[in-house]
Amino acid sequence: MGHHNRHFAGDRYALHGVWSPPNSTANFCEEDYAVTRYLAEFINALTNLAYVYFALRYMYGPGNLGLSTLRADFMSLSLLVLGISSFLFHASLRQTLQFADELSMLGLAWSLLQGTLTVRNSPNISNYINICLAIVFPLFSVFYVWTGKIIYHATAFAAIIFLIVLRGHYLFHWLRPPFPKVKRARWRSRGLNALITLLVGYLLWNIDLEYCAELRKIRHRIGIPWSWLLELHGWWHILTAISASQFMDIVRELKEEVSNEKVE
Repeated sequence: MGHHNRHFAGDRYALHGVWSPPNSTANFCEEDYAVTRYLAEFINALTNLAYVYFALRYMYGPGNLGLSTLRADFMSLSLLVLGISSFLFHASLRQTLQFADELSMLGLAWSLLQGTLTVRNSPNISNYINICLAIVFPLFSVFYVWTGKIIYHATAFAAIIFLIVLRGHYLFHWLRPPFPKVKRARWRSRGLNALITLLVGYLLWNIDLEYCAELRKIRHRIGIPWSWLLELHGWWHILTAISASQFMDIVRELKEEVSNEKVE
């Protein structure tokens, strides 16, 4: 159902944190400031390090020229920005940082859409796509911040994911001339795994929202640290980081394949 219709404020320690009182419109099932007064949602904040990890793994992974040389692209930078923004939001539950988190989430999806739409397109068409996205994203961001209605954010995110899946289907099934058969099969399989991982994360996110009271009772019963495994919004962060990283690798390999075609 999405967090536009669920809000878990008023926790016993909510007014005792460094960033209190929380003023964000989104407040998730994890108890505010239950672990430390410095992080409003302890697990929800720390699990954002998964985004940072996968971003840095690409930036400083195999193929880079050393720690002093940063290898980055639009996708890895958007992943890094999301990790930082979402960490700050869940650590503070401030409205301004909620917008930063949600717009960074859209920015990540936008980067994946840009990557898939420009694969196997001419430079002129790719430039046109880039210009359109560069205009639409800021305009929508201003509109969303102005309205403050999370349903618009959720709708835009779902629409972008749908377009990415549709474009992926075109690239792997309808594109002519096609990519090599073996590579297409491998990319389809990995893409499906990435999509399933994303959907599982979304399911856990919604279970965390809709069954918060029941989950809190179980968490209190089993106690820390095992109760942290039932902070399901944290699993949304981890699983979406994995999913995004997997899909980014596919997009990069597609672009590399196109470059090899031009050389040949």
